[in-house]
Amino acid sequence: MSTLRLADEVRDAVDAGRPVLALESTIFTHGLPRPRNLEVATEAEARVRAAGVVPATIGVVDGIPTIGLSADEIARLSTSDGVVKASLRDLPVAAVKGLSAGTTVAATAHLAHLAGVRVFSTGGLGGVHRRAQETFDESADLGTLATLPLVVVSAGVKSILDIPLTLERLETLNLAVVGYRTTDYPGFYISDSGYDIEYSVDSPAEIARIAVVRDALGIASTLLVANPVSTDTQLEPELHDDVLAKALAEADAAGVSGHDTTPFLLDFMQRETGGRSLDVNVEVYRGNVVLGAEIARALADAG
Repeated sequence: MSTLRLADEVRDAVDAGRPVLALESTIFTHGLPRPRNLEVATEAEARVRAAGVVPATIGVVDGIPTIGLSADEIARLSTSDGVVKASLRDLPVAAVKGLSAGTTVAATAHLAHLAGVRVFSTGGLGGVHRRAQETFDESADLGTLATLPLVVVSAGVKSILDIPLTLERLETLNLAVVGYRTTDYPGFYISDSGYDIEYSVDSPAEIARIAVVRDALGIASTLLVANPVSTDTQLEPELHDDVLAKALAEADAAGVSGHDTTPFLLDFMQRETGGRSLDVNVEVYRGNVVLGAEIARALADAG
């Protein structure tokens, strides 16, 4: 049984030291409605190629983790029912059962690293959930990224999570966080979560230099690049705060807990904002893909 498939284009680029950017698949298998999901996935690959970078969209096809999905495979995962969501722990189960899956940040990062891909763009990271002091609910993304020497671009963590606890956890796990041209930590839908980070970076070249020095020092954790959505396209902060408060209250009233909480809150926000939160989600992803491609080029130039 084949346990992994690496697209020839991705393998050739990695072997030659050319820039490659990893992209996750859960954004189009579970994060966006049809047919917009396929449009966004196709557009992301096109933007990466236009920047002179090879896209490596990662997912699981009939049980085989694949780094560098073909256009047909992306279309299939975007339109097929029964596609599951696979975190890192789920990959062996999906493989043996022959399942097709969208890969989370944790699973995508692990597979990218196995393939030698060093830069990965996503929308938002998983983090520490609200009331984690009682539930111990924390995304597998954090522990996984603490073990992988990647550069990951995101717009922070979604504001439905506990942002200050997430930042504390990142520090504990030795995950460095730099803001792209800002020290305001973004809250995914909004450019400023209200919490600060210590360092900002001014260019993809500076990010690449930090990654090179990290590797030379033998530090095996991910460099997290926080790339805020622009203030012109963010969800209006007042609307965001109002809808989030309502969503949290509604989840409490409905007794929603555990892994059902995040999809409940995201769906509530989409409905209450008339789809605006979904539009911001797409803008966030576009911005992170563009910046990730620039970083991949800079890192390839840096050697």
